[in-house]
Amino acid sequence: MRKLKLDELNRVDVDTFKSQSKLPLVVVLDNIRSAHNVGSIFRTCDGFAIDHLYLCGITARPPHKEINKTAIGATSSVDWTYSESITSTLAQLKSDGYVILSVEQTDNSTVLQDFRVVKDSKYAIILGNEVEGVSDDAINLSDLAVEIPQYGTKHSFNVAVCAGICLYHFSNGMR
Repeated sequence: MRKLKLDELNRVDVDTFKSQSKLPLVVVLDNIRSAHNVGSIFRTCDGFAIDHLYLCGITARPPHKEINKTAIGATSSVDWTYSESITSTLAQLKSDGYVILSVEQTDNSTVLQDFRVVKDSKYAIILGNEVEGVSDDAINLSDLAVEIPQYGTKHSFNVAVCAGICLYHFSNGMR
């Protein structure tokens, strides 16, 4: 076994990536306070060929030194939009036919591995603030909530880790 060199990975360039088909999946960041987390999520969205990333509220947006540090160029490949209002963003996505999912622990959430992705559906996944989680406004506009099971002492995963776990699950279900 040997590690592959970068030129052996056969990755597409940014222009090709932008023109290729994407998953009918968007990510909505609800007041993410760490620009490093935002950059990491950009990079994960690139890796799974997510259709769009929405940055809402206090979420940092490019150009930003800390986003660039972890995104490593993904701010150029991933289409993104900033909106101060998550409610207007979610209302638009809902009117565009997206199923709105909060990644949050609620009294009625579905465990992620039990959630079955419907291939012909469009999904918007909301990831919440590192301390407060998904806002009540966003929860109220969500069709459902999914949660990642945990077996340790902490109450939640880092939001960038959560993004990776969720996008992996959805990518597998949609491909």
